[in-house]
Amino acid sequence: MHNLLMKEIRLGVSPFFYVLPFLTGALMLIPGWLYFIVILYFCFITIPNMFAGYKSQNDLMFTSMLPVTKKDMVKAKVSFIVILELLHIVVAVIYGMISVRLYPDLTYYFFEPTLGFWGLCFVMLAIFNIIFISMYYKTAYKYGAAAIASITAAILFAGGAEWLGIQSSFVFDLFKGTGTENSAIQLSLLLIGIVIFATFTIIAYHIANTRFEKVEI
Repeated sequence: MHNLLMKEIRLGVSPFFYVLPFLTGALMLIPGWLYFIVILYFCFITIPNMFAGYKSQNDLMFTSMLPVTKKDMVKAKVSFIVILELLHIVVAVIYGMISVRLYPDLTYYFFEPTLGFWGLCFVMLAIFNIIFISMYYKTAYKYGAAAIASITAAILFAGGAEWLGIQSSFVFDLFKGTGTENSAIQLSLLLIGIVIFATFTIIAYHIANTRFEKVEI
């Protein structure tokens, strides 16, 4: 599995997609922007282009000729997706910390880059993963419908969260009001998001593995 993961890292995508998080992450420096979009660029750009590349290069056929199991093929691909997602979030967090210091007195209409917000980003990616990975491995070849469904779900989650942050006084206080000053609450929200992300991704992996076993290459 380690060698397969190295194949993904070195050959899976263009080096541009390792630079992309630093370009999209810089959007965190826009004061009061809709910061969910920074993470959504991973869903909009990286995933469709990455899997289009796999399809055009006949990656599935090439990998199936290697002395590896289907289980390891799925595990390597899912692990690579998670690595790229974490890269996007870590870089965005760094830019977010800079943004908070640049605009200390800014009044946010949308979510500000707090620990709780990053917890929401993990939940958004969890939803994306469980839909995309599960649907893609029905064929391990066709990615279009899976990408559309997962991106739509991620957008709906982000839009719903932002709407609640404006309409609900409880959510507003939690993410924009007094809750932002409580480190324990913010850390708890982040940890909950990470747990949901890990759980959904593991479930997605097991569903994908089960489905891929039935795929004839």
